[in-house]
Amino acid sequence: MNAGVASTTRLETLSQWLSASVQARELALQATLGQIKALDPSIHAWVQVLPQEPTGTGALSGIPFGAKDVIETLGLSTEYGSAVYKGRLGKMDAAIVTFLRQRGGVLLGKTRCTAFAYFEPASTRNPRNLEHTPGGSSSGSAAAVAAGMVPVALGTQTRGSVLRPASFCGVTGFKPTFDLLPMEGVLPLSKSQDTLGLFTHTPADMLALWDAMGHATGSDEEFAIGIAEPRQEVEPAMAAAFESALNALRKTGIKLVPLDIAALLAKLTDAGKDVMYFEGSRFHEQRFKEFGTKLDSHIVELIQTGLKMPVEQYDEARRFIAGWKSRFTETFKATPILLTPAAPGPAPLGLASTGNPRMNAPWTSLGTPAISIPMPISDGLPLGLQIVADRGQDACVLRTAVRIQQILNSHANQ
Repeated sequence: MNAGVASTTRLETLSQWLSASVQARELALQATLGQIKALDPSIHAWVQVLPQEPTGTGALSGIPFGAKDVIETLGLSTEYGSAVYKGRLGKMDAAIVTFLRQRGGVLLGKTRCTAFAYFEPASTRNPRNLEHTPGGSSSGSAAAVAAGMVPVALGTQTRGSVLRPASFCGVTGFKPTFDLLPMEGVLPLSKSQDTLGLFTHTPADMLALWDAMGHATGSDEEFAIGIAEPRQEVEPAMAAAFESALNALRKTGIKLVPLDIAALLAKLTDAGKDVMYFEGSRFHEQRFKEFGTKLDSHIVELIQTGLKMPVEQYDEARRFIAGWKSRFTETFKATPILLTPAAPGPAPLGLASTGNPRMNAPWTSLGTPAISIPMPISDGLPLGLQIVADRGQDACVLRTAVRIQQILNSHANQ
């Protein structure tokens, strides 16, 4: 993947960037731009690359990051992934962009996404195999990190738009607790579910990023881990990788507890979809009145379907989700961490679909933190393991992710 980009100054993982000197980071930034120039003509991860000076200094000084195209950026392309907004420039920096730039981060540019962060695929290809989708809606951010073009990228998730691309592209994707990261300046789809997310190469990188952003990172703990039963239906490759991961954990003495929640997760997926259709259609209703069927077909379908939804159906979905938030808090007291596959299988062939978000959607609706980490595989496309905890337990998710990946890598090397 990196053929033709030879440079002793190039840094790839965030951990490498953080340990480098200021001078080394400056040289590495130029090498990063060379990496993008060499690779992006085939991957199409970027809408625009135009590095922006940081507005302050801090732990992220000189470290580049990409921002998904639904995130406002002053003077840079902010086209929402849609042809009807081609050429639109952002009028402000979103709060998260301001936050990172004030800490020394270098906004490198804008990454491609599905139209309006919904299901209309972008032109981005999966760096692990260009014939396969990178997932969506944060396709460009996941692909840019996977291709070594940038150590950190911002995404958003309403259903599975961070965790699924991370699984497909073989990187780490983290969706923090709902509303923990500021959403000001991010185009909404479903305001009660939309959540900012982050991409890095490894869980250790993500923990380091979380620390550099000023968030608590907690300490290592021993506890039981819950597994959804009966096993959720996934493709054979994912089923085998997930079972191998569980076996590796069992061998270290970690207690795995079966939880009869698979049917409930399916119901939460459906409830979250109702909420998204209702809220998304009403947010985009005026846009539909302006552009009509010039809008991308998937968002048109969402608007037309959602506007017909009775408010009673929406209210019932919201009540169902709210009720299970408190019940899951009780579940997490006994099993602070839950594990599931991060996607139904590897990235589908072709670019017509971005994949199915059903493995991630329940946790987005519940507002819990969740992370996808790459599982070791001997061949084939990447597969992600999803790690979930209760709302507010972001540090626990991150530390557990680091520990589990160490166990899985050790097991794979035996």
